[in-house]
Amino acid sequence: MKTFKIHLIRHGLTEGNLKQQYIGVTDLPLAAVGVSELIRLKEETDYPKVDKVYSSPMIRCRQTANILYPNKDIKLIENMREIDFGDFEGKTAGELEAFPSYADWAAGRISAAPNGEDNTEFAKRLCVGLNEIVRDMMASGAEHSAVIMHGGAIMMLLASCAVPRKSMVEWTCPAGSGFSILVTPSLYHSSGVVEVINYV
Repeated sequence: MKTFKIHLIRHGLTEGNLKQQYIGVTDLPLAAVGVSELIRLKEETDYPKVDKVYSSPMIRCRQTANILYPNKDIKLIENMREIDFGDFEGKTAGELEAFPSYADWAAGRISAAPNGEDNTEFAKRLCVGLNEIVRDMMASGAEHSAVIMHGGAIMMLLASCAVPRKSMVEWTCPAGSGFSILVTPSLYHSSGVVEVINYV
């Protein structure tokens, strides 16, 4: 039975990451240190060889894709964007302590930041995006691909559909790193489940 290997890789560091801000819809580029760190990782690490590269449309992901896979065309997948943090966008945890709803949101008691995207809708959107990628791979005959996306998006996607089952925080990964998943079409289309097989 044919399977597809997909490497979910987090983009490099931005100034927002360095300042520990919640950055979702803000279209920040990579910071200089983010670029140099990705170049170092590429020189010291064997990134997976792939047939196709997919990316969130955000500039930080596109830049990362061009650094890690400079000779590959990049197919943008709109549904792999990061979550919209609404009123929390661009703020740090310290700045948000004054917001009464922040503690409830951070603890998972409410599923969306004020005026932000709901976690359930975020998870559904990411699963739709993964389905787009799997279908495109099947149509093109590609068996190995990389998806350059966001740390929070990787966490939410794997918490939603991956085995082994883990909480979101257990799928945290540093910039330039991620997880490899194996997609078996019959299992995936019947149950929506993918298998995490390796760390990138």
